[in-house]
Amino acid sequence: MSDLNNNIAASRIKQAERADRRPKTGLAVAHGLCFVRARPWLVTGLSVALVVPCFWHRQVEAGDFGSHAYNAWLAHLIRHGQAPGLYTVWPWTNVLVDVLLERLGAVVGFANATKLTAAMCVLIFFWGAFALIAAATRQTPWSLVPAIAMITYGWSFQMGFMNYCVSLGLAFFAVALFWRGSLADWVLGLLLTALALLAHAVGFAWLIGTAVYILLRERSHGWTRVVLFAGALLAIIVVHIYVSHHLRTESPIFRRFLHLSGVDQLVVYGYTGVDQLVLYGYRYNKLAKSALLFAVLCYIIGTIRGLKKPELWRTLGTPIELWGMALFATAMLWEQIFFPQHAQSFGAIGERLSSITAVLGLCILGCVRPSKVHFVGWLCIMIVFFSWMYQDTGVLNDMEEQAEMLVHQLPYGTRIVQTIFGPPGSRVAIAHMVDRACIGLCFTYSNYEAPERKFRIRATPGNPIVTDSVDAKDAMERGRYVVQPQDLPMAEIYQCDSGDLTRLCLRELTAGEVNGRLGYLPPRLRRRAEQNP
Repeated sequence: MSDLNNNIAASRIKQAERADRRPKTGLAVAHGLCFVRARPWLVTGLSVALVVPCFWHRQVEAGDFGSHAYNAWLAHLIRHGQAPGLYTVWPWTNVLVDVLLERLGAVVGFANATKLTAAMCVLIFFWGAFALIAAATRQTPWSLVPAIAMITYGWSFQMGFMNYCVSLGLAFFAVALFWRGSLADWVLGLLLTALALLAHAVGFAWLIGTAVYILLRERSHGWTRVVLFAGALLAIIVVHIYVSHHLRTESPIFRRFLHLSGVDQLVVYGYTGVDQLVLYGYRYNKLAKSALLFAVLCYIIGTIRGLKKPELWRTLGTPIELWGMALFATAMLWEQIFFPQHAQSFGAIGERLSSITAVLGLCILGCVRPSKVHFVGWLCIMIVFFSWMYQDTGVLNDMEEQAEMLVHQLPYGTRIVQTIFGPPGSRVAIAHMVDRACIGLCFTYSNYEAPERKFRIRATPGNPIVTDSVDAKDAMERGRYVVQPQDLPMAEIYQCDSGDLTRLCLRELTAGEVNGRLGYLPPRLRRRAEQNP
């Protein structure tokens, strides 16, 4: 008996010691820290596994990310007075990752900086989504870890929208703090809100709207919640009308729901969020449809099993409303919005917002009773997804190595344009691998950041490094630019074999010729070139 009493006393002492080690911060932060302390090896191991795709190739292949690394190098040159005609400004948003790339690149080199920055983006987005789902469902979403990992590396990441991904990750963390945290947690939530704005305005705007809605809903009951939801939808319509009258817009997204053929078929189910899984070819369509079907089955079976549990319906309400509002907002927006301070439109809005819709969909799915079947099913889909992604990004890595070997043949400072396109069915832009290949060697004259005036790097007319004309930039990317005498010396990297789009070649351009005259062009661009020679 004495041994039993001693064991009980020792157990109570250990519990008291653990309680004493709990942080004295707000409720949500304390629970988060205790969660990590209770599972340090699991959290660490999962985090390490998550960033493996950032290191499994020589370079991180993620669309525009190569351009961001290149422009971080240009910012470094500007800082040291080695980029005549270029200067930097400090925009209030869409800048956080770029500054980090520049600072890290100066210390560890830009190749290592891209990998470390990509890994940081992955961890912020994943654990932010994990925290939001946990806050929405009031349970740890272990069964959804494979699904969250796929969305983390989905279309938004593959396109290289790193500022946007970081902004969403920070916004997910902040909403979780505002939702389940105490007043002390709100201090950290406000700090994350400021960082989200510095990263990207879209994540910040979603954060503010969602946090306000959740706080109002938590304090309302009965029919007032119906009024609140209707009011939120009305607010989205008001924003739609206001923007339509004050800004130039193009191609409302809801019109695309009327088309049921080709790529538009993806849109019908894509804005549920599964279009984030459609990347480098048509085969991803089947994977996305399988993921959507599996999610629907899990939800139906889970709700049937929980019909008699009132806590399920209390938990489901807010996630379903948030998901519905996100879907409605996506349908009411446009493919492009033209802001007067920018020379180029802000586009791919629906595709970006589907990252949010996907995470909110997992909030709904996480409310039903989890099971091993859920985890195993998502794990199988994830294995296929990352296997295909490894293969496709490996091909892109080989292409980038070709580009590096080609630019090494040129004198330092040579101007480069590129006409490189993804294979049929690909939704990811791949041309900016040449930008990164130019770091330390050449200048990508067709780089988009300076002429679009959305980013830090700006260019004066006549500078020797990058065009200051967005029309010229577009023509260069589409293979329709007429080379001017003042552009020389200029070279082009292009896909020289229509039967093997992975093969790249280099040629010097002459004044008066069109840069896309030789090599592969997608059929739509080829037809335009033939119709408007």
